[in-house]
Amino acid sequence: MAYDDVEIEDMQWNEELQAYTYPCPCGDLFQITKEDLKLGEEIARCPSCSLYITVIYNTEDFADNKSKNNLDPQKRQAVAVA
Repeated sequence: MAYDDVEIEDMQWNEELQAYTYPCPCGDLFQITKEDLKLGEEIARCPSCSLYITVIYNTEDFADNKSKNNLDPQKRQAVAVA
């Protein structure tokens, strides 16, 4: 059974670890990567103890959208029409 259920918004992005983190009672951090989230993983584990948490998030926020051709507004180019 998970130690707790935590919303992704309550977790912190750790640039050094390249993972979302949340404080563990043992003093370390629960961790889950963006790649894990893209794969549908919802368990963030602590590397120092046996505890883990369930991460609550919208899977669509981390889905791979390569097939949808979503360009950032800055990357869109005007097309001249004759």
